[in-house]
Amino acid sequence: MKKITNKKQKQEQNSTEKLLIEEVKDDFVRRQEERRSFEAQWQLNMNFLAGNQYCFLKNSGEIETSDRRFFWQQQEIYNHIAPILERRLSKLQKIKPKITVFPASNDDSDIKTARLSKKIIESIYNKNEMSETISEATKWSEICGTSFYKVVWNSQKGEIVANLDTGFPLKSGDVEITAISPFEIFPESVSSQEIQNQRSIIHARAYHIDEIKNQWGVEVESEEINVLTLNNMSEAGLNSFKTIKKNYAVVIERYEVPCVKYPNGRLIIVAGSSLLHIGELPFINGVDGSRTLPIIKQVSISRAGCFWGTSIIERLIPLQRAYNAIKNRKHEFLNRLSMGILTVEDGSIDVESLEEDGLCPGKVLVYRQGANAPKYMANDTIPFDFTSEEESLITEFGNMSGVSDFASTQYTSKNLSGTALELLIEQDENKILITSDSVKSAIKEIAKHILRLYKQCVKIPKLMKIVGDNGELEVFYFNSNDISSDDIVFENKNELSETFSQRRNLILQLLSSGLLYDENGKISNRMKAKVLELLGFGIWESSYDLNELHAGKASKENYMFMENKKPQVSEIDDHTIHISEHTAFLLGEVDNKSVRNIDLKQSILEHISQHKEFIKSQI
Repeated sequence: MKKITNKKQKQEQNSTEKLLIEEVKDDFVRRQEERRSFEAQWQLNMNFLAGNQYCFLKNSGEIETSDRRFFWQQQEIYNHIAPILERRLSKLQKIKPKITVFPASNDDSDIKTARLSKKIIESIYNKNEMSETISEATKWSEICGTSFYKVVWNSQKGEIVANLDTGFPLKSGDVEITAISPFEIFPESVSSQEIQNQRSIIHARAYHIDEIKNQWGVEVESEEINVLTLNNMSEAGLNSFKTIKKNYAVVIERYEVPCVKYPNGRLIIVAGSSLLHIGELPFINGVDGSRTLPIIKQVSISRAGCFWGTSIIERLIPLQRAYNAIKNRKHEFLNRLSMGILTVEDGSIDVESLEEDGLCPGKVLVYRQGANAPKYMANDTIPFDFTSEEESLITEFGNMSGVSDFASTQYTSKNLSGTALELLIEQDENKILITSDSVKSAIKEIAKHILRLYKQCVKIPKLMKIVGDNGELEVFYFNSNDISSDDIVFENKNELSETFSQRRNLILQLLSSGLLYDENGKISNRMKAKVLELLGFGIWESSYDLNELHAGKASKENYMFMENKKPQVSEIDDHTIHISEHTAFLLGEVDNKSVRNIDLKQSILEHISQHKEFIKSQI
């Protein structure tokens, strides 16, 4: 009877899983259809950027190429969209805001953990090569209007904690940040503008079947799919960007936010006819310890009441079509002027020979006696309207894109003052402030997710090495209790309007005004090193403030105690500074935090006593 019951329960479970798989796949297909018109526009943008500019969208959403009407018609491409996008990306690449974490309170321990949180964020940004990740995401948002970041905890990253019998090492884990193209994200509703208003998000991506087997331990059937649009090979897609691969399958990850039925949300992963995973949202990455979506959105230009943003390419396509048309018609007119058009009386000459050779120099032209000799038609000069329209389109390109090239515009021919030129440049920079604000907002949200993931996942003390402000290696030993705040702010405001030359001039003015000097009228070694670094000469000065060096040495000794090591007191130590640092560590880290080791406390007290003995011996 028990076997029958277990068999029935297994059948019910399989039936429930099958229904869930079908429900997720049907939901995925519905979202694909809802997004299809936006996807078609992204494909058109990519074609225009790549130089395939004689194409258009059909009513069915497919891309079709238009052919020339006559064989002699010129159909050259004069791509202005590509350099405009490159200039916009180069300006947005300047956005490298310095992040500061506000402490939870004015207590010394919270101030110290806020500094630690800042160092954690900097370390994760370096490990994940965030410059390249942000650059990739910004490229997608500029092309398609929207891009995404995925911030998760990867248990396969970090340092090795132990070696298991299975042969695979156990690692401590670490944060992983990836840039995601809009082709992989499917919102529940395109009418909800903010990602926080979505009840669920689907992240669909093409995986090789071997990768699926290694990651989830399930064998799935392979497909031939377009890894960009996630369509089957038989479905219509881009002609220029059809990247069909074999032995791949689409993995559908549906993230559902917490609700009454599922207080911790749900994560369902499906591939083919297999259920790879089902469970609650794995990460506590929301406000006040809540669980939320691990996806962060970035847009180029926000679209009111719509989840998807607008790309600048979408606005430039009509200008590009007009420019190609006017340029080609202008060249056709010039060809008529240079080559000419012959009028020939019917039957007066061998027309086939004239068509093949034309009127080349020295040609003997024989025509019928009594007939009129062939002659060129009179042509007017090229109309001024061609040149005027071409110049107007060039100006419109700059005005609409927000990246005017002042070196080649009409402003250089006018006698404008330096202040006037600066105002024009500032106006030009302000045109992409909306885009830069979206990039900075995404960077801030990523930093918050990093701290929340560390607070959730770092249960055992973790050692982290970071390069400090003075170029020295700083070592931090912390756990999740040391992260008490995720209030992120930016130190610098607008990087777009500040060039390297302006920053250098500002530093020189501060030096000449004496604001960087200490109370003795001298500039400290540390400030000297910082000034040289900001001026672009790197860290030349290696002799830092002596008190800071003593404090740094004492801080390293504190973490040596945590590793059950006993540092030796040296006669060159500044014993007063060392006693202060060790005492603060003892009161803050050992007594008030999670570390409660009696032997550790005794070792630190003995070390402090040795410093006090050195002070007595020097009296």
